[in-house]
Amino acid sequence: MSIKTFKGGIHPPVRKEASEGKAIERIPAPKQVVIPINQHFGAPNQSIVAVGDTVRRGQKIAEGKAGGPMTVPVHASITGTVKKIEVRAQSNNTDGICVIIETDPAAAEDSSSDAFMQPLDGFSCTKDEALARIREAGIVGMGGAGFPAHVKLAPPPNKPIDLVIANGAECEPYLTIDEATLDEEGPTVVEGLAIVMRIVGVKKGVIAIEENKKGAVAGLNAAIASSGRGYDITVQLLKTKYPQGGEKMLITAITGKEVPSGGLPMDAGCVVQNVGTLKAIAEAFSEGKPLIERGLTVTGGACKTPKNILAPIGTVIGDLPAEVLDLDRDTLRKIVFGGPMMGVAVPHLNIPVQKNTSGVTFMTAAETVAKEEGPCIRCARCLRGCSCRLSPVLMNNALESGDLERAADIGLLDCIECGGCSYICPSNIQLVQRFRVGKQLLRAKRAAAQPKPAAPAKAQA
Repeated sequence: MSIKTFKGGIHPPVRKEASEGKAIERIPAPKQVVIPINQHFGAPNQSIVAVGDTVRRGQKIAEGKAGGPMTVPVHASITGTVKKIEVRAQSNNTDGICVIIETDPAAAEDSSSDAFMQPLDGFSCTKDEALARIREAGIVGMGGAGFPAHVKLAPPPNKPIDLVIANGAECEPYLTIDEATLDEEGPTVVEGLAIVMRIVGVKKGVIAIEENKKGAVAGLNAAIASSGRGYDITVQLLKTKYPQGGEKMLITAITGKEVPSGGLPMDAGCVVQNVGTLKAIAEAFSEGKPLIERGLTVTGGACKTPKNILAPIGTVIGDLPAEVLDLDRDTLRKIVFGGPMMGVAVPHLNIPVQKNTSGVTFMTAAETVAKEEGPCIRCARCLRGCSCRLSPVLMNNALESGDLERAADIGLLDCIECGGCSYICPSNIQLVQRFRVGKQLLRAKRAAAQPKPAAPAKAQA
């Protein structure tokens, strides 16, 4: 099998051995969950339950106003009582409205009270019915972005899709939940991939994994034979390199096509879905199960027992039992939701698992060395390492001079914020942080320049 890749990228230590090969452990239902009502990219949701309500596992507790197309509902992940609806800290370091549910111990082990949907055959229902099922199940991209899955699977007619890619590259250091999902739930992932291929109307699909996971190939081929529904699905090995799992990088590596500046994967004729998302899609059809739990990796140098777990959405990390989360608090220096390259550092453990939480990394001082910035030495390493083939040094120069539009012309908004330029810079310039701030400033500037709607004319006396 050929091994494909893209131009650029970096090679940070993978550090996956601590949780690699470990089975996914389902954790006991927590005493309470804290469920953010907004866990997707798009229009905001609003709560549809009240304090004191009894809710069942799988019951809808929040949804968008009038069911807007860029919204997905949120469901209760446990059966219990709504104790509070209030603002709490979230994994993106912002505060948001959350529904706090206290579990009913009698129902914790009784699935008969679950409020799942009726199973639906994903291969005989209509396309509209399939998309409606995915939306009603609250499924979003579970690789990190949280984009509504039903929107991604309904490209406009002028954007024909030729290929669906199941993203199992998992290039982020430390994290192993995608690999564990492929090992344990390969047939379910393949079933979800086949459903997606039917929805978008393509015959070819690819399961993309890095070569450090090539031990999964035989199992995936067996899963394709048993659950592929006759679709042309193959496994493609990719070079172990960061950020190989980025959508644009995957598409370039596998097809040779390039997503245009400002474009989306559909502009290159592709749909990319994380393997966890595909598993959730399959379960939404076969079991009627909404997205109420997810797998994640608990790892890092300050974690004594790194592992892969399956947790209800809304599980507060600090509430995990000691046998699941055994921390060396003397050496713990940083808590990162996600991996060290693109994850978000949070200030404490009182943060809930969300739909896009692929892992939590507990890092020691040795893993989080903060180095003093030096002057740019014009070495061009950031150019050679940039996976998007941008010019980080020139964007940084433009931002330092306050020229936001010049930075945009160079490619600021095409930066995927992978952090590769910051990692590879010998002067330790925090490029990606500056690009994030620069994007915010640019968008704010452009929004302020938009003409304001005219005020309604006052009625004449």
